[in-house]
Amino acid sequence: MAGRVLDLETPAWPDTYGEEARPRVGFFTDTSVCIGCKACEVACKEWNKVPSDNQGFSGESYDNSGELGANRWRHVAFIEQKLPVGVEGGAPDDLVAEAARQNLVEEGLDPHRDDDGFRWLMSSDVCKHCTEAGCLDACPTGSLFRTEFGTVVVQEDICNGCGYCVVSCPFGVLDQREDDGRVWKCTLCYDRLQGDMEPACAQACPTDSIQFGELDELRERAAERVEKLRERGRGEARLYGEDPDNGVGGFGAFFLLLDEPETYRLPPDPVVPTRFAGSVWRAAGAAAVTMVAGIAAGFLGRRRG
Repeated sequence: MAGRVLDLETPAWPDTYGEEARPRVGFFTDTSVCIGCKACEVACKEWNKVPSDNQGFSGESYDNSGELGANRWRHVAFIEQKLPVGVEGGAPDDLVAEAARQNLVEEGLDPHRDDDGFRWLMSSDVCKHCTEAGCLDACPTGSLFRTEFGTVVVQEDICNGCGYCVVSCPFGVLDQREDDGRVWKCTLCYDRLQGDMEPACAQACPTDSIQFGELDELRERAAERVEKLRERGRGEARLYGEDPDNGVGGFGAFFLLLDEPETYRLPPDPVVPTRFAGSVWRAAGAAAVTMVAGIAAGFLGRRRG
């Protein structure tokens, strides 16, 4: 698809595509069943021919792949937590919570915590494919565009490496390659979508932690999953990014988390930086006009004096 320069007045998807628009698709990542195998990372690299990058034991975590970047479009984060276990001197609520946890262990639904209170939180992170995408607003060349599926893709042959999109992403997802400065990120396997194929990461996930489908259906499925987990004692389960009224208009790739977003190094209330760009520019223009008028009035007053 040819590049298109998008501005703040460009109609929102799917109006930009008209009859070509397809149902919006995305990812629902259920972190409660992620086992940290990193199969999604490998599948993403293999299918998209993403170059290898430096990895190894960091001394801070058993996660050996670091973070999302131009050479890593999927990243399984490992978050190690030491939590209190047992109910010595605990309140009745502690007894209830511990009993609920034991039930989950017996049902095979709590693979992330052991008897010593060491808990692993794992989450396969990815570009959020925001409804209101700051990267799209900031791109001056049309390298970034919205596909007919509602996803956000970079055309690397048009990217000039300016980096405006990098600072416009509230999640720090976009990154430039050191060799040429161009930006690369998850495309939600746009080429596979065009062939009615499932994205490589979702297909490779052995536990269905990464689920692909139409976004409205995924949101319904996710709400049911949260309710089920809470009924089984996981009161901390919550959705992140499913709300269309949040600061980026909802994610195209949202998550079920088992702790606060900050624990996963995610912003709790992300807002697209360009959301208020139009009003800011209008205010700046009005201020400039007022300043020029004031300077002109000063000169005129001096001449009359």
